[in-house]
Amino acid sequence: MQDFATLPSKKGVYLDHNATTPLSVEVAEKVPELMMAWGNPSSIHQFGRGPKAVMREARKKLSQGLGCRDLELVFTSGGSESNTSVIRSVFDQQQLKPVADQRIRMISSSVEHPAVQQAMADLVPHGLDWVQVPVSRGGQLDLEFLEKALAEAPTALVSVMFANNETGSILPVEAACRLAHEYGALFHSDMVQALGKVPVNLADLGFDFASFSAHKFYALKGCGLLFSRTGMQLDSLIKGGRQERGRRAGTENALAIAAFGVMAGHLHEVSERAETMRTLRDFMEQQMVQRIPEITFNGHEVERLPNCTSAIIPGVDGETLLMNLDMKGFAVSTGAACSSGSPEPSPTLLAMSLSREEAQSSLRVGLGWSTTHAQVEQFVEALEKTVVRLRSFQHGENAYGEKAK
Repeated sequence: MQDFATLPSKKGVYLDHNATTPLSVEVAEKVPELMMAWGNPSSIHQFGRGPKAVMREARKKLSQGLGCRDLELVFTSGGSESNTSVIRSVFDQQQLKPVADQRIRMISSSVEHPAVQQAMADLVPHGLDWVQVPVSRGGQLDLEFLEKALAEAPTALVSVMFANNETGSILPVEAACRLAHEYGALFHSDMVQALGKVPVNLADLGFDFASFSAHKFYALKGCGLLFSRTGMQLDSLIKGGRQERGRRAGTENALAIAAFGVMAGHLHEVSERAETMRTLRDFMEQQMVQRIPEITFNGHEVERLPNCTSAIIPGVDGETLLMNLDMKGFAVSTGAACSSGSPEPSPTLLAMSLSREEAQSSLRVGLGWSTTHAQVEQFVEALEKTVVRLRSFQHGENAYGEKAK
């Protein structure tokens, strides 16, 4: 397996691949060529036929790599739009049915991405009965609770993410899907974090809907995928033209779609690259345990994404640690990028029964295909020195480890 090249950065070491991934060199080099197909894909003249063909080829490569049919994939602007489209479409369809046939309940996990959480919360004032399934401290879904919730009332949709974006914990989505179908509900999974980290075969999973995002897989931002199984009705969230067979209005982002198609050619590499990341992640965690007293990891007792570490470092404020590491040239995070800047601790970690103090002492590290062993060693060394320094301040010590007078 060849080394995977991403655009270089003079800013330091990037270890936040759950937030976004750097653009692959291959995609970057092909962008000028891909930009030449600048026509409107809906135009029937030669200027439209070029980008239409590019999109068709990208869709074909992605469907082959994801184990589904070409026309089961709908191009969107990203994971958030895909998630919202499914939820709003299913709800609107239920509202059109006779009252006796309506299923106005939807169920999600308590650790879903805000795109799912907010989409469902917005529908509650309009009659949605929204149930959230709790998770264990390790981030695992309570399947018994899910089945009881399904048995209580007719349910339209169950939405459970494949893997959590903050802890990397992989949820039992196949079991959740089987339960949903057993009780007549549709099943959707936010699979944004899965792409490029674990192999995906949608035919085997049996989901009705699934969401993906290109920028989590070394391609351009502004492009996503929505898998809609054959036979599923999907109403367009955006009203306008009849693009994407009426399932997503608006002129398509042909450049980003084409770039996504380039990366689709690497989907066959995921298994091998996942093992490389897992080995590197395990080495990093071993070094962190040896060098940083009291450190613990969220979700380590359950199956996790191979690239993700969510650590709790007592005695250190996570935001302060992040800023200090940033100044040293290491990009990590304390949780979801979409929630950065919030003074409140991570809702995901609180939902996992962590205390506020634990949640505010968290740090997330996301490795990528281009992360090297040397970079991990450099990071752990910097992390150790930074933690020692910050803990000394909390304990009233000076820079020499002496009690301040």
